[in-house]
Amino acid sequence: MLERHIDPLGQISDFEVRLIRVFRAVVESGGFTAAMPALGIGRSAISLHMADLEARLGMRLCQRGRSGFALTEEGRDIYQASLRLLASLETFRNEVNSLHRHLRGELNIGITDNLVTLPHMRITHALAALKQRGPQVHINIHMIPPSEVEAGVMDGRLHVGVVPAMNAMRALDYNPLYNEAAYLYCARNHSFYEREDDSLGADDIAAADAVVPAYALPAAGQRCLEQLNGMATATDREGIAFLLLTGCYIGFLPEHFARRWADTGQLRRLCPDRYAYRIEYAAITRHGRRPHRVLDTLLAELGHPDSPLSSATRDSA
Repeated sequence: MLERHIDPLGQISDFEVRLIRVFRAVVESGGFTAAMPALGIGRSAISLHMADLEARLGMRLCQRGRSGFALTEEGRDIYQASLRLLASLETFRNEVNSLHRHLRGELNIGITDNLVTLPHMRITHALAALKQRGPQVHINIHMIPPSEVEAGVMDGRLHVGVVPAMNAMRALDYNPLYNEAAYLYCARNHSFYEREDDSLGADDIAAADAVVPAYALPAAGQRCLEQLNGMATATDREGIAFLLLTGCYIGFLPEHFARRWADTGQLRRLCPDRYAYRIEYAAITRHGRRPHRVLDTLLAELGHPDSPLSSATRDSA
């Protein structure tokens, strides 16, 4: 039996780009039905678009049926290629928009969780200023782990990210933003709650069941964790808070995030002079990036000296 010959993919038209956007939405939603709200079309239309894309590419992209939705090996490769294609198109659009006097286009931001409770709301204020200067700018915020933020900035899916500044990468530029203090806490129904700090020795702390983060920390944070008896883990701060509030564990939380419970007496800070560390947060952008007027405006509002608009912003303030 002769193998069917597939012609190489020719020029990509607007229609193919539309099909690729449908494919991306289906993958990121986890199936045809789940993608309907994001795409604003019915399941049958999505199915037709997917079949058309597969025919044009000459390969099967996904398995669908009673067993559920799953990408084929080729589908996974095409998905990664589609991310690069759409990111390139967005870069082109932003470069064209930068030629216009008024700000427009998209700004894709990746942020580590639970920073909104920081008292110095630099990101919030900068986004508000950006909205005033560019009412037509479409802002997309993604709350994702630091590693995903870094990967997104490096491959162009994100224009800027906010992450802990620990292991600097050569491919990224780091601009300091926040300095966050973390302390050891217990809940009201924990046996340590009523004890004076002077009565809690290192052996007491080391013997108590503790919840520890399943994400990277700076060296000072790691040294603090080494003094704890880790009996539970959590992938984010909210998970740590859930376990602390059971009264069964002690653990570290950022002061600004724990304040809502500390102010009502639900959590208590333990031995702050002995058990504390700080985390530096930075805004990251891709090193050697091309000019991006919307991004440069945001960086200027954040007060970064490397932004070409920062001096103009200060002069007009």
